[in-house]
Amino acid sequence: MNEEIKETELNLEDEGMNKWLEEEAETLNLNQPPKFEQLPALKFVENKITEIDINFGKPFQKYTTNNQNGVTVIKAIIPSRVGAENKIWWLNVKNPIYREVVDRGLKGQRKFKILQIGNQNKTQYKIVE
Repeated sequence: MNEEIKETELNLEDEGMNKWLEEEAETLNLNQPPKFEQLPALKFVENKITEIDINFGKPFQKYTTNNQNGVTVIKAIIPSRVGAENKIWWLNVKNPIYREVVDRGLKGQRKFKILQIGNQNKTQYKIVE
């Protein structure tokens, strides 16, 4: 009889555990970060002009993260082409060039010459005519 009780308790525990694990797996699936197109990141070279074509065909995906200081940072994931290679330009939406790129895209511009000045947290981008 004791063996039957223990076996019943185990079955109930297994059912409870499975339910909990199913709920947890579902939560993990819902909380997964969005999947982004797996392309290499666009890398600029300091003090060098890089010519890019930006694909404005779809809204830019956004990626939200926290920087080293715990400040929330939202980056636009901008599909670009450099020569024959497709790349992704990860650009902070608070960067002033983001507004300029969007405004020029509204006017039909697709090709850009970008100059990077500085690096790391002092990086600035300029659109060169």
